[in-house]
Amino acid sequence: TTMAVELELDAPFWGFMGAAFALIFSNLGAAYGTGKSGIGIASLGVSEPDKIMKSIVPVVMAGVLGIYGLIIAVIIANNIDAVQKGAPSYNFFKAFAHLGGGLACGLSGLAAGMAIGIVGDTLTRASAKEPKLFVGMVLILIFAEALGLYGLIVGLILASKV
Repeated sequence: TTMAVELELDAPFWGFMGAAFALIFSNLGAAYGTGKSGIGIASLGVSEPDKIMKSIVPVVMAGVLGIYGLIIAVIIANNIDAVQKGAPSYNFFKAFAHLGGGLACGLSGLAAGMAIGIVGDTLTRASAKEPKLFVGMVLILIFAEALGLYGLIVGLILASKV
C-alpha cells in the first residue's frame, strides 16, 4: 500500500545512523585513548626521554579503533540503496541490522579506547620506574584492543545480514 511505501522511506535514516555511530563512537574511543596515553607519555618524557618511542604502543592501539569504525561505516554506507527501479528497496530489517552493527562496533570501540587510555597512561608511567611492567602493559592493551575487535566482528556480521 501507499502507507507502507512511505514508511519504508524512513529506513535509510536508521542505516545511515548506524554508519555514523560506528565512526563517531569508535573515534571518541580512539581520541580518548590517544589523549590519555599521551599524558602518560609526556610525563614519562620529562624524566626519561629515551623511553618515549617504546611507550608509543598505547597510542597506536588506540588509533586502530578509529579504523574499525571507518571500516564498518564504509561497509554500511555502501550497502544502503534506498530506491531501485522506482520502489523502496531498503527495508527496516536492513536498516536496524546496520544500526545494530554500527552501535556494536562504535560502542565497543569507545569502551576499548577508554581502557587503552587508562592503562596507557598509568602503566606508561609505572613502566618508566619498573621496566618489567612493560610486558604486562602490552598484554593488558591487547585484551583491551580485543574489545574493539569483538565489536568490529559483530558489526561485520550484522552488516552482512542484509
